[in-house]
Amino acid sequence: MAMKQTGRKVYKSMQGKQVDMDLLRQRNELTPAVGNARVNARGDELGPGGKIIKNREDVLSGYYQNNSPDEVAVKKTKAQAQTAEKDLTDDWVEPAAQDDWVEDEDGNFVKKGD
Repeated sequence: MAMKQTGRKVYKSMQGKQVDMDLLRQRNELTPAVGNARVNARGDELGPGGKIIKNREDVLSGYYQNNSPDEVAVKKTKAQAQTAEKDLTDDWVEPAAQDDWVEDEDGNFVKKGD
């Protein structure tokens, strides 16, 4: 489905200069991104010297071939269920163990013998 083209948005800076954000984005599309991700602003993988090794379309198609949206959702729900089950078992406290603590006059909980 084709995306609807919106009109170019031109902003005015504090000093009254006009800034075309879309034009800036297009001009700097091939500029390497700041950081250690080894990509440019467009999302292409970069090699030594800033040469494009893998373009954005290849990176995305490789990701979607290995991870279909249904598999990703199933993996997430399984991981969430395991995490929730682990949290329930880790937080379990025996009711008798709670009676070992008493509140002092400052409102702090301390062991009974202290």
